[in-house]
Amino acid sequence: MHQEYTRREMLRRMGTAAAAAGACWAGSPLLGSTGPTAPVAVASCKTYSRAELVVTLNRMFDQLGGLKKLVNGKTVAIKINMTGSPTYRAGYLPLGDTHYTNPHVIAAAVHLMGRAGARRIRVVESAWSSGYPLQETMYQADWNPREIQSAASDVEFENTDFLGQGKKYWRFDVPFGGHLFPAYMLNHSYRDCDVFVSIAKLKEHATTGITLSMKNCFGMTPASIYGSGAGIDEPNENPKGGRYMLHTGYRQPSKIAPPEKNPNSPRQGGYRVPRAVVDLVAARPIDLQIVDGIMSIAGAEGPWNRRVAPVNPGVLIAGTNPVATDAVCVAVMGYDPMADRGTAPFETADSMLRLAEAVGLGTRRLDRIEIVGKRISDVVFNYAAHHRRRVAQVKSRTGVEVPLG
Repeated sequence: MHQEYTRREMLRRMGTAAAAAGACWAGSPLLGSTGPTAPVAVASCKTYSRAELVVTLNRMFDQLGGLKKLVNGKTVAIKINMTGSPTYRAGYLPLGDTHYTNPHVIAAAVHLMGRAGARRIRVVESAWSSGYPLQETMYQADWNPREIQSAASDVEFENTDFLGQGKKYWRFDVPFGGHLFPAYMLNHSYRDCDVFVSIAKLKEHATTGITLSMKNCFGMTPASIYGSGAGIDEPNENPKGGRYMLHTGYRQPSKIAPPEKNPNSPRQGGYRVPRAVVDLVAARPIDLQIVDGIMSIAGAEGPWNRRVAPVNPGVLIAGTNPVATDAVCVAVMGYDPMADRGTAPFETADSMLRLAEAVGLGTRRLDRIEIVGKRISDVVFNYAAHHRRRVAQVKSRTGVEVPLG
């Protein structure tokens, strides 16, 4: 099951630069040049047909060194992205064609992991404001969870927004001490696995600029402890609301969790959320990242933002280092992964890529990342241009200026 890492092993996994830096990690320009890197596979994929997905993903996994050596005989947890209530839609499009991870991508990945010898596969997500089984949220989203469950021999589901099927929450310490919290209390599913996979959507984000494989892990935090309706002394096992305390710091989590390190730090989401993401990715490392950019939305992370527009980039991206993978994703979206606050897409946020690089989780420098398969120039899709066109369309139709930032 879950491997127990010693401090020495965890620091080795995070890169020797972070260990050497010690308490002086913050903002060091040297760490990014020595952080770990790994190949990133990029592929064109135009449809969600099972045949195209299985062939394309299988080729990408082979380009990364093969799936069998990662999952054979192992328990795999797959964190998907079902952000927001399933009642939110971009027009009348299926949620998997806009802001949710597409279920056919999930099913294809599950199938290939089962074929590669995975002993057990658990699909996990913190369903929005819900203590119901994850399958119920899937049904509400017009998905058929049986498609995913039948893709391999032993597939489970878990809603990680609360205690779920576990007997207790597990503490995940942040190896470098943490930006916001020294540790996070999470559902047992993130501990009871040998391999952790993040299947995300290729999207922008109103608060953090981007939401990719790392930001997907923000949803690991249970609303029972970190949500608006979280209990004060004990978790609320009927979770309600979003994770606004992590966004704004207006209150502390349930007392089962460690309190915030610095209550006087900025209360702005563009400061707090990227740091929480880096904390979480350091505490629960992602072994494999898959980013669905076949169909998506531009402008923000979900249709509750007025400025979103459906897009069809036609691309899949996968890797084994989340910083490198997300850096390539940012470049595919037409942005510079070296950008930071004040420059698109990070107009009002600190770059989580820069923060992750600074603690030794990986590199965002494209010249240090081996890209296999398609070149970035072959598949680049200018999200910013689509965003600007959407703003212009809304203004011409309604006379309303939709903000870009």
